[in-house]
Amino acid sequence: MSRMGTGYGGQPRRINPRLILALIIGGIAVAGYFLRTSINPVTGEKQHLAMTVDQEIAMGLQSAPEMAAEFGGPDPDSRKTALAERVGQSLVAAIPKAGDVYPFAFHVLADTKTVNAFALPGGQVFITAALFDRLQTEGQLAGVLGHEVGHVVHRHSAEHMAKAGLIQGVTGAVVVGATDPNNPNSRGIATAAMMVGQMVNLKYGRDDESESDRSGIEYMVKAGYDPRSMVRVMEILKEASGGGHQPEWMSSHPDPGNRAEAIAAQIKSMFPQGVPAGLKE
Repeated sequence: MSRMGTGYGGQPRRINPRLILALIIGGIAVAGYFLRTSINPVTGEKQHLAMTVDQEIAMGLQSAPEMAAEFGGPDPDSRKTALAERVGQSLVAAIPKAGDVYPFAFHVLADTKTVNAFALPGGQVFITAALFDRLQTEGQLAGVLGHEVGHVVHRHSAEHMAKAGLIQGVTGAVVVGATDPNNPNSRGIATAAMMVGQMVNLKYGRDDESESDRSGIEYMVKAGYDPRSMVRVMEILKEASGGGHQPEWMSSHPDPGNRAEAIAAQIKSMFPQGVPAGLKE
């Protein structure tokens, strides 16, 4: 009978050093993720985050000029930015604590070809002229900006960075543990692990978009805008895609048609007796 820790021939069992390294890498990634926990100062939600609020704000302010330059800089028509700022700030004012935590600012960029809207961590929100000029009402603009404000309030960038670090660490651990230079078949396991990691990241991204849609609708209503304008935004985005390739800012988003259905269902849930009169379209 062999003793514990020895093989059938009485030889000590050798633990694969790759497995030890894999466990260390995976353990560090998991521990780092769960140790980065804080309470969202706006929503009160407990989140795993890669940045503090101050770091988010600093990153957004530092990145804003470069990001704006990529889309042609500020739109020369200052009236567009003034409208975006007024509508955006009305949304922020409808969210308790949001304006106190983040220095929100809204910008219209000169790019007339790229249908795009995005928010940097910390409250810098951008919309290109290509998208702005397609919008037909103030309510539709509120829908787009409300969605982007949702990303900031829910701290999606900091949350995604933390999740990406976890996925990268766990995926790296699997690759290290599974890869055997003497076994060509092990490469398939490593490739599969990386593909799974990419799919999980994509799912997180789509979940964030859906959450921002839901929050954006709530912000619109609180600010006095008709939430049905958001359905029209989805139609505009679908039209902009030509029925084929999605606009750039939709690359990781759910399909506009599916989003429109989800938005309509949320509106019906919020107002089972119908949307009240008097909300701005």
